[in-house]
Amino acid sequence: MKELICIVCPRGCHLHVDDENGYAVSGNSCPRGAAYGKTELINPTRTVTSTVRCENGLYPRCPVKTDRAVPKALLREAARALDGITVKAPIKLGQVILEDVCGSGASFIATRAMPAKAPA
Repeated sequence: MKELICIVCPRGCHLHVDDENGYAVSGNSCPRGAAYGKTELINPTRTVTSTVRCENGLYPRCPVKTDRAVPKALLREAARALDGITVKAPIKLGQVILEDVCGSGASFIATRAMPAKAPA
């Protein structure tokens, strides 16, 4: 029996996942908690958030995140994939910055619009 705290919503249910009985979940207040508990033990995933360098932008860095969760084992590799990336402003909200991160099928997308600097 594994104990987890659900992170799907702010409620933070204390889950009990019976890994010896088909990953049966108890302690959840909603079906999303049950799905989270089972997935967390079978194949844990996370959304990766970071920033990339931005040339000619209002700010020097543009925030990005994966458009879907990636396997937890790939988190560091996914973050390192952004090391050599530099984008040029303007950038649109939701614009794809890097496709198929580490073969996961997830893409890094911009999480804010980045206007270009006004000419001096």
